[in-house]
Amino acid sequence: MPMTPATTRDDRIELRTTKEEKRLLAAAAAYERLDVTSFIMRNVLPTAREVVDRAERLVLSARDSERVLALLENPPAPTPALLAAARRRLARP
Repeated sequence: MPMTPATTRDDRIELRTTKEEKRLLAAAAAYERLDVTSFIMRNVLPTAREVVDRAERLVLSARDSERVLALLENPPAPTPALLAAARRRLARP
């Protein structure tokens, strides 16, 4: 995550480690010529992005994709429950 003049790290995350884990992180950061925070962020953020992307993306099979497209082209008539919900929504200020 490149730092730009407009990007500052204001928030904090506390991280509990063993002494050995802390020593290992500090050594790895030093080898990369980074501070520990930058080392952790550089290595953790891509994984966090992948996890969020996997959780938020819906992958459809070819059959399901065709079904969605067919429903978009020819939507079913609204059900009585949907019509009632729409009327309630319109009635709200």
